[in-house]
Amino acid sequence: MKKFNVTGLCVSDKHYMVDISEKLKEIMKLVDAGYYFTINRARQYGKTTTLFALEKQLQGSDAVCVSISFESAGDTMFENSASFCQRFLLHVSKVIGRTDKEFAAQWLDESVTDFGLLGYHLDKLCENKKIVLMIDEVDKTSNNHIFIDFLSLLRSKYLAKTAGRAHTFHSVILAGVHDIKNIKLKLVKEGKSELKADERQLNSPWNIAADFNVDMSFSPSDIATMLNQYEDDHHTGMDIRTISQEIYNFTSGYPFLTSRICKHIDEELGKNWIIYGVHEAVKMLTSERNTLFDDLLKNLESYKSLYDLLYLTVIKGRKRQFSILSDDINTAVTFGYVKKVDNRVAVSNKIFEMVLCDHFISEDEKAEGLNPPVGSGLYREITSGGTFNMELCLRKFAEYYKEIFATRNIAFLEEHGALIFLSFLKPLVNGSGFYHIESQLIDSRRMDIVVDYGSDQFIIELKLWRGEVGQAKAYDQLLGYMEAKNAAKGYLVIFDLRKEGNKMQKTEWVDVGDGQIFEVIV
Repeated sequence: MKKFNVTGLCVSDKHYMVDISEKLKEIMKLVDAGYYFTINRARQYGKTTTLFALEKQLQGSDAVCVSISFESAGDTMFENSASFCQRFLLHVSKVIGRTDKEFAAQWLDESVTDFGLLGYHLDKLCENKKIVLMIDEVDKTSNNHIFIDFLSLLRSKYLAKTAGRAHTFHSVILAGVHDIKNIKLKLVKEGKSELKADERQLNSPWNIAADFNVDMSFSPSDIATMLNQYEDDHHTGMDIRTISQEIYNFTSGYPFLTSRICKHIDEELGKNWIIYGVHEAVKMLTSERNTLFDDLLKNLESYKSLYDLLYLTVIKGRKRQFSILSDDINTAVTFGYVKKVDNRVAVSNKIFEMVLCDHFISEDEKAEGLNPPVGSGLYREITSGGTFNMELCLRKFAEYYKEIFATRNIAFLEEHGALIFLSFLKPLVNGSGFYHIESQLIDSRRMDIVVDYGSDQFIIELKLWRGEVGQAKAYDQLLGYMEAKNAAKGYLVIFDLRKEGNKMQKTEWVDVGDGQIFEVIV
């Protein structure tokens, strides 16, 4: 019986997989045209699976497909050009030897000890042959100047082939997280490589690469192709269209996250293929340690500018203008953490948003000395009967905030109001529910939070006091969001940071249009 797979290569006869045939057709257009290109996508984004599917598609064609990986190459391969050339030829020979031992033997030549000789060797071997070279995990060795020399060889051979003066690989595909076009500039900045006297810094050894614009994320209809396979085997009666859309709502089609949710539902949640089941799987996913989240935390520690960008986006709600030329934004895009929405920076999916939010809150609670009074008694009071009493939660928050207000200055409260609320809400919700910040809304003066608890959903808007006109606008904004979420009730928390004498305090229900809003002004 097939399973959902979240580790390594996915194989169609063993695993439930999204139908990527249309994506392969787009990639094959590049291959058929003889382009060299890089599939640079985030960790666990299906790169290896895509290369494997492409290799299978090329079988039986007039092309010889050579698919290798540098993941287990080891440091000795990159000690010098002779070592690299010999190991590279050995790798290629082994792959070709699976189907053509005579041609495979021709690749082995101990006299090939530098890249010039490798170029001559390729010229002989590729004449009258349509060879497609695919190299996976190029990031593993991209910090090595020997690898850059190899890219330079591929570039020079490609240009010579285009001019009709040489033979070389028909198409070359490199797969990794980072954009290989910028690898030399990266090494120069890190002091790991030097420019020659006549060399320009931006003269990339891979500037002949064609743009790779194939969308490798999964749309709701893509996800449905995987669930159709599952339903054919298990006959659960799920509403495939609804479940596919709900999974997409949380993952934005990130392959690992999509499959992880499905795996949890299938193996740990009793095949509960309903909206509530998806939410339970999301709760499990955002509470676990996995390689993708470990990588996220490692990158936050390694790149301060990345940490700052994501913190301002998630916790402060500040939406920066999107520019891929900004180093921090480019880094975040490379790792798959942000995307462009209305020409602004937004977190790429709700799962990342939830994980980041929890992490930032935990870090800030320690740094700012916040200690929300959330004991077992308060938790039981708010979650009595297996439901979540949001009205009571906000009343208790108003009491807590009043204590905070007495000990903190206005500047701190204006800067950390959202953090104070989220640190109060988090331990009450986590465990039986979850929340996420609606980062798609481009308004730095408001933050919309969606809380899912059991089968209930609560819409909360946080906003600074901007006078009665601003209060009316907050009503309209929240009511519009309630309508979009098909919610009859909403919750509005307004931080009034005026001096104590002018400060307004309120906790009451307000009828607005066709809905009800529980308004808390603190």
